Amino acid sequence: MSGIEDLREELRQSREALREAYLKGSKSPAWLLRAQARLIDRVLAALWKSNRPPSTMALVATGGYGRGEQYPSSDVDVLVLLGKEPTESEGEQIERLIGLFWDVGLEIGHSVRTVEACVELAGTDITIETSLLEARPLAGSTALYRRLAKAIERIVEPAAFLKAKRLEQEQRHAKHRDTPYALEPNLKEAPGGMRDLQVIQWIARASGISKGLGQRWTDLVTHKLIERGEARELAKLETHLQDLRIRLHYLAGRREDRLVFDLQSALAAQLGHKDTPARRASEAMLSGYLFLSDSVPTSL
Repeated sequence: MSGIEDLREELRQSREALREAYLKGSKSPAWLLRAQARLIDRVLAALWKSNRPPSTMALVATGGYGRGEQYPSSDVDVLVLLGKEPTESEGEQIERLIGLFWDVGLEIGHSVRTVEACVELAGTDITIETSLLEARPLAGSTALYRRLAKAIERIVEPAAFLKAKRLEQEQRHAKHRDTPYALEPNLKEAPGGMRDLQVIQWIARASGISKGLGQRWTDLVTHKLIERGEARELAKLETHLQDLRIRLHYLAGRREDRLVFDLQSALAAQLGHKDTPARRASEAMLSGYLFLSDSVPTSL
């Protein structure tokens, strides 16, 4: 085998081992998401090191991957951060590197930008700004990454961030309240889904980016933003949604965030629901999901 083939097989086997460990029921969703992220960290760092990009570049994890939560079939979001505009040969090297990320078996969502370009785009696109708030370094120049982190910190305006996130949430809710979406709810985007939990954390982070408010629910308790009981309930809801989404990815064999009809029965069986004379197992599972999602705060 070539080096890439070896790494691809190692990645495949490691992912399968994580899947088996999780579905046995002894591991938490948080464990699986962190383990997936750490595995990909190692693969990307190895490819970066073996291809020796210029020291004026850095590889940065963004979005959910940057947060350290990697779902089994989600895209791996990375930023190739540049200290300056690349030369033609550097551009070709970056293209080869991204190609290797795909060759090894990762579905990459990538961008290639300078610090200045990141800041400019973040100033006009709340999605990019949010993604960069969760960024973390993977390989390459740590000084360059720190320059990006400080630049993003300087441009974050809590009031404007809150307003933009409120509008974004309202638009998302309006879309997913349509009947077709309600029948097969999206665990990530629908009202009461993962996005509504994440937006609380994003706003707390944007509001206290220079004050160290943290990212966990217990951190928000420490800073008297929520009560301890509320933190426990939010953590419980988050764990349940994470578990459903992980299992959907495994059942579908691809990225799937909707409770689609074709998978509801299999998912219900995994969760221990059984058919009764009164209702099917899938109906019980969906009813439980809807009850919990109604508890998620959906207004800012």
